[in-house]
Parts: sequence; C-alpha cells; structure tokens
Amino acid sequence: MPASIRSVCAGLVLAMGIAMTASADGLKDEIAPTGKLRVAIAISPAGGAFWSTKTEAGYAGVPVDLGRAMAAQLGVPVDYVVQQNSGQITDAAGKGTWDVTFLPKDAERESKMAFGPIYEVADATYIVKPGSTVTNFAMLDQPGTKVAAVNATTTMRGAIAHLKNAKVTGYQTYDEIFALLKSGEIDAFALSRDQLIKMAQKIPGTRVLDETFKKTVTAVAVPLGHPRALSFVTKFMTEAVTNGTLRRAYDANGLKDAPIRTE
Repeated sequence: MPASIRSVCAGLVLAMGIAMTASADGLKDEIAPTGKLRVAIAISPAGGAFWSTKTEAGYAGVPVDLGRAMAAQLGVPVDYVVQQNSGQITDAAGKGTWDVTFLPKDAERESKMAFGPIYEVADATYIVKPGSTVTNFAMLDQPGTKVAAVNATTTMRGAIAHLKNAKVTGYQTYDEIFALLKSGEIDAFALSRDQLIKMAQKIPGTRVLDETFKKTVTAVAVPLGHPRALSFVTKFMTEAVTNGTLRRAYDANGLKDAPIRTE
C-alpha cells in the first residue's frame, strides 16, 4: 500500500477514534455530569417494579438493579437519590438532582421529563379496611368514604378521576397509609394490585377489589433536554428486555412469578 494511502487510512482511523471518544464523553457529560449516575428511587416496604426497599446493605429493588447495570455499562459509579414517592421524584426533575429514574408515566409527567420504553404494566385498584363490607367499586364510591393514595402519583390522579363521590386524600408515604388502613382510619387505599395483594397478607381482614380502574405503565425517564441520555436509556431498556437484565432484576426482587409486561 502506498505511503500516502496508509497515511490517509491512519488519519481516518484516528479521526474515528477521536469522534467516538468525544461522543462517549458527550454522553457521560450529559447523563452523569457529576461523574456518577444518580438514580432516583422511591422507598417503601411494598417492593414491585417501581418501589425500592431499604436494606442493611443499602437498597434493593428493580430500579436499583437496573440503575446499577446502567451505570456499569456507562463505566461510572451509581448513586441512589432517595425520595418517598414518585411525586417527589417528578418535582425534582428540573432541579438537577438526579440523572435517570424508573417511574409510572402519565401525561402530566411527560411535560416534566422524557420517557423511554415502558417495562411494566400494572392494574390499579383498591384495598378496603379490615371488616369492610365493600366488595366492588360501586359500593366504595359513596359520600363519606375515605380513600387514600400516595400523594401526587399517577394512581392518585386516576383514583380522583374514577371516584365521583368518595373523597381521595394524598399521603406522603406507603407506611403512613398502611398504618391508617390497619387501624381503620381510612376506608380504602388505591395502588397497584400486586402491591395491594402483599399488603392484604400483612393486614388480616382486608380485601383487594377485583375490578381495575386504571392501567399504570412504568418506564425509564431522564430530565428534559437530554437527548443523548434519552437515546442511551432507550437502547439500554430495549436490550434489557431481550438480554435477560430485566428478568434477572424481577427474579432477584420477589417477582419470579410476574410476567414482563411492556404494553
């Protein structure tokens, strides 16, 4: 090969290498500006595909595992930004305190953050207090009935739209609502069915209603104005469904019998 051609080829390879490095650096600057991938999570004993739990070693949950795997792919450490609920994560979307999150998606939140692929679809319903005679939505939706929901969440907005007579009140934490339901101070709690079934096992006499008032979809999200980050998390989650990363996260967090529902 003539020296001139070798020189041109070498120059092209060098240019490609520089471009790839710049592209990688550009992604890290956007998705992990502090040098760590800050993953926003919400803590409760409920577990599931959205909620995470506090453990002696730190945190556990599907978002915890996904965030760790995402950080490893980026080649940066992971840092968990803990909030009490998805509403608090949403409120912080424009404050620069987190880089990526996994949370229920709705139209209101789409104005505050950019969503990637859905990785969970859940049925929202109600659990009624111990000893309640309520067996369906019609019996529940009566004047004077007190229904709780986690504040500023998609489920709370769905319950308010669904119930025309019962009063829906938002509370900050799952634990607070759990205590109120157990003591009978509220009549019902709106949440996803899988989490309510676990709650019913801990509070004898409660009942999870058979009907569904809303389909809640959970997806990966990044703050607005981060196109490289959105492209990366979209690719990551698309591959996570096919390469087993999401399945392993489910299995490791008490969801071995739960199917992967993406639509």
